[in-house]
Amino acid sequence: MGVHKGGCLCGRVRYETIADPLRVTTCHCHFCQRATGSAYMVEPIFRVVDLRVTRGRSSIYDHRSEGSGKLVHIHFCASCGTKLYMTFERFEASCGVYAGTFDDPNWFQIGGGNAKHIFIEAARHETILPPGIPTFLQHAMTNDGTPQEPVIFEKPRVVGKGRTG
Repeated sequence: MGVHKGGCLCGRVRYETIADPLRVTTCHCHFCQRATGSAYMVEPIFRVVDLRVTRGRSSIYDHRSEGSGKLVHIHFCASCGTKLYMTFERFEASCGVYAGTFDDPNWFQIGGGNAKHIFIEAARHETILPPGIPTFLQHAMTNDGTPQEPVIFEKPRVVGKGRTG
């Protein structure tokens, strides 16, 4: 535990977290691919009360989730456009930080006890899923809150046509 700082590219918006993440979600959905410009997003999840903006003020873009129909509030720097974190209509007490915006994006651990990969059915082909981490074809829970059963691979698994399940 401890204080971990981060911010945008231009430095106008800075934040800090004051607790360890509740969990770490690696999301492979098309929204996260588009939002990060990458194959997936690594998103440590915190309680909203454990993240505070220490400099500047973020702007917010509201996006309606194609999956849940609920709003995702994307907090970003209006000057440089860096996406910093998200808050959720569906999970009001939680926020997800764009991991690459931490000053040290490697400060938190990602392991079988605190992590999951979601929306692997949308993952970019040739993505390698690590062993021992719960994976889900879609979200880890249905819109009504019912938990989904994970698949946990014993060996690294390459995503591709017919290789995710």
